[in-house]
Amino acid sequence: MNVTERFLRYIKIDTTSHDGDKTLPSTDIQFNLGRLLVDELKAIGLNDARIDQKCYVYATLPATKGKGDCPALGFIAHLDTAPDFSGTGVNPQIIPNYDGGDVVLGDGKRVLRVADFPSLSDLKGRTLITTDGTTLLASDDKAGIAEIMTLLERLVSENIPHGKICVGFTPDEEIGSGADGFDVEAFGADFAYTVDGGREGELQYENFNAMEARVVINGFNVHPGSSKDTMINASLVAIEFNSMLPSGETPRDTENYEGFFHLCDMSGDVEHAKLHYIIRDHDLERFHARKAQMEHIENLLNHKYGSGTAAVSFKEQYLNMKEQLKEHMHLIDNAKAVISALGIEPHIEPIRGGTDGARLSYMGLPCPNLGTAGYAFHGPYEHITVEGMEACVNILLGIAKKYSE
Repeated sequence: MNVTERFLRYIKIDTTSHDGDKTLPSTDIQFNLGRLLVDELKAIGLNDARIDQKCYVYATLPATKGKGDCPALGFIAHLDTAPDFSGTGVNPQIIPNYDGGDVVLGDGKRVLRVADFPSLSDLKGRTLITTDGTTLLASDDKAGIAEIMTLLERLVSENIPHGKICVGFTPDEEIGSGADGFDVEAFGADFAYTVDGGREGELQYENFNAMEARVVINGFNVHPGSSKDTMINASLVAIEFNSMLPSGETPRDTENYEGFFHLCDMSGDVEHAKLHYIIRDHDLERFHARKAQMEHIENLLNHKYGSGTAAVSFKEQYLNMKEQLKEHMHLIDNAKAVISALGIEPHIEPIRGGTDGARLSYMGLPCPNLGTAGYAFHGPYEHITVEGMEACVNILLGIAKKYSE
């Protein structure tokens, strides 16, 4: 089975995770793909393939003769798709010899436009795979899974010498819980790569420091006709809180290494209001300064309206893996050399987000991130190419060979 056949098979299996659910996995449907992968892994020859009660899939391809002293190398991808958009009933459009122009999705209510996604012009002549406009495509991260599975099959079927290869597929990465139940010791790798990025040739070892902030505003509700100097309208105070944050430091206004405050949702009435933010910055000092800025606003509002009016709580989500990977730059150098040798331009850039690898790096498993050849994740404009996925398989194969030298 080639990488495209695998990919098209996997995206038909709904594995949407559910944000806010405290269970792991957050949805039982993720087991459906996990169990299928265990069967496929065993069929390839990874006899120890297994899935645990939390929906983590593990398997090991033993080193070939004479390669037992090579580093144990891991490859990791995630089972779930983002809850941002429907992952049920994925019905892909396959366009051979794509002409580089706009693509009508399904019934035409949505159009994949070059004006919105200029990188489409680089995909001219390839076989393009898109959605039908009603679901996401699930290439994040079923393309990564398909590429890893195809790598394993090639290593075995083509009798390619290699060191120990460890494989892991995780649930709930899209809701930030992918590393929660990951057993690094049982996984058995010295180093690993997550295969969970964008275009082929992408190589990432820096990500945001990340936390979420939840703001609760307690108002004081009295009759509006007699509320002079008495009413505290919680919704208005919530708006005031947000207005005191830098207006130009939002996702829309930032790029590259620029951090932001992102208001994800808000609700409220006169008596109570809530704001939910995520805070992101690559620089740890600036990251902590953003938290301090919110705490300062909290204090200002409590001084203005009375103690207990505003309360901010924080939850750290993940940290920049660069701090852990700077002692293991061979992972970057080797991957870069492999990508270049294949005639692909390496794209080394910071992740404006996070991956399982960020948290795993802090759990003792150095783990940069590789591209999967996908674009426009988490929505109906998601797309990928057959040629891009095939290139990613060759990158994984080259890295496996590199660590067996």
